[in-house]
Parts: sequence; C-alpha cells; structure tokens
Amino acid sequence: MIVMGIESSCDETGVGVVEWDGETATLLADEVASSVDEHARFGGVVPEVASRAHLQAMVPTMQRAREAAGIDRPDAIAVTIGPGLAGALLVGVAAAKAYALAWDVPLYAVNHLGGHVAVDTLEHGPMPPAVALLVSGGHTHLLGVQNLSQPIVEMGTTVDDAAGEAFDKVARLLDLGYPGGPALDAAARDGDPAAIAFPRGMTGPRDAPYDFSFSGLKTAVARYVEGRVRSGAPVSVPDVAASFQEAVADVLTAKALRACRDRGVDTLVLGGGATANSRIRSLAAERTAAAGIELRVPKPRLCTDNGVMVATLGAHVIGGGAPPSPLTVATDPGMSVQISKL
Repeated sequence: MIVMGIESSCDETGVGVVEWDGETATLLADEVASSVDEHARFGGVVPEVASRAHLQAMVPTMQRAREAAGIDRPDAIAVTIGPGLAGALLVGVAAAKAYALAWDVPLYAVNHLGGHVAVDTLEHGPMPPAVALLVSGGHTHLLGVQNLSQPIVEMGTTVDDAAGEAFDKVARLLDLGYPGGPALDAAARDGDPAAIAFPRGMTGPRDAPYDFSFSGLKTAVARYVEGRVRSGAPVSVPDVAASFQEAVADVLTAKALRACRDRGVDTLVLGGGATANSRIRSLAAERTAAAGIELRVPKPRLCTDNGVMVATLGAHVIGGGAPPSPLTVATDPGMSVQISKL
C-alpha cells in the first residue's frame, strides 16, 4: 500500500510518501517547502504569512513528491488536522480532501504529535513500548507510547513556553537572529555551560514530575543580560548560550529518564525540530547509556515537520484497522495528544 502524508501545521509544507507492507513503512518521497525565511524579519512565525505560503507551495510540493515516488496517485492519504495554526491546517486539510476525492482514495486524519513519534520507525524499525520526548517551537511533551495504532498518552507538557520558543526568544535577546535554535547551538560551542547558574524550572519535590516550565529560565537570562549591560560589564554570548542550553537539556533529559523508569520501559524516542540541538542529543545519549535505556533519534531532517511523518503515522493507523475519516472531518488547532486519529 502506498500512503501519502500532507503536513501544514506551521511553516513547513510537507508531502511525503511511504510504502506500507503491513508491518513496516519504507520512505519513497520526502518533499518540504519551508517559509522560515519569510518569518525571519518578524522574529517568529506569522500565521497569515504561513497560510499564504502553504497555498503557494502545496501543488508544487505535491508534484515533486509524486515524481520522486514514481506514482500517479497513492492508495490512501493521511493529513495533519491538529494541533497547529488554524489557517495553516486548513490549507493542508482542504488539499488532502480535494486529492482524496479526485483520486477516489480514503482519507485518514491524524495527530501531528503522533507523527513525530511514528517517523522514527523509518530508521529504527518497529516501535517497542517507549517514552517519547517531543521538543519543538510550539510543543514540549513527554508521551507514553504502547504502539502506534493506539492513542498516545500524554505524561507531561509545558505549562508556559515550549522549549523551542524559549530558544527563539533567548536568541533574539542575544541578537542571534531567527530561527534561534541553530544560532544558539552554534554560539554555545565556544561557551562554558557551567559559567552561569541558570535555574531549572519545575524540578522541586512538589512540582509535577513530568511537566516543564521555561518562562522563568527565559526571564533569568534576560535579567542576567540586563544586569551586565547596566553595570557596564561585557556579556559573553557564548557563555550565556551554553549555560541556557545546558539548563534546558538538563531538565528535558532528566524528566524523560524519570518517565522511562516510572513507566517501566527501556526505550526513549526523541522527536521535534528542537531535538536537533547538539546538547540535548549528547546529554540524552550520556544519560540513557548510563541508565541502560535505548535512545532512538531520527536524523535531523525527519525531526522537523514533514509529510513523511504524517504518512508513516497514517500507515500505522491503517495497519491498526482504523476506518477512514469522513470528508467532513474538521481541523482541530488545539487537538489533544491523546487523540491519535479521528
């Protein structure tokens, strides 16, 4: 079975194609058009700009994916219906419905966050019971995964800023540009992660064990920089970047390992664009190795938003026997992570 996936939840227009043999998915095409450069001058994603970019990119991206996969049409279409930006989601879902109707193939509406978990199977094979740590500009979640044809359980999430959002805001504070994650990671290579003792949010004994908070950390960085500037002291951008990055990676990986132990699983999966960060990856590798936990991390291209992750999740949903979604299915910008399909 050939399954096509369409992703448009934020600023990437993704169309991916996989071949499903009933147990595993094989990548056939992965085409992405990003509007990140259009948002750079605003320092963040502008929903209206993203929606218009999806409209312009959808048909060309679809054509490239079909050519790369060598197909005229798929056997089924999966599409992200949420969570995400309302206008951006509408473009992808409208396109998916139109193609499904024109080609007379079934439509499967799936959850964006589940796609970030499912895409790991393209590199590492079937997914065992696991904990997934998803980190991106809009999401920070700890998820319990039994298998990919069943709803995913949310163990914890951020109570304020997502980790990727905090990266963008701190990068802006340090004049490093947008997107902030890669810029901060690059700056941190020349810094000392122990130079500044930034706080670790929600790590006290009475705090929710799997939830995150990065707003206080972001404020602490701002206060540190403001204090240095006010006193006339120099601000070491590499040290600030490295110390901030260390604080984020420390909390993310510590809570992820705690979730693995408490859930009784020996596999941790990383997903989402912010997991391309070198310190998050290296600290996760160090801690999982010490704890005897297998770490599964897709290559960076598959961690960012793409259509392949949607196609892969769709294939597993189909394999689990789920019925197709009606063509009246609606987008759900605030979709709960527990709902993996409709």
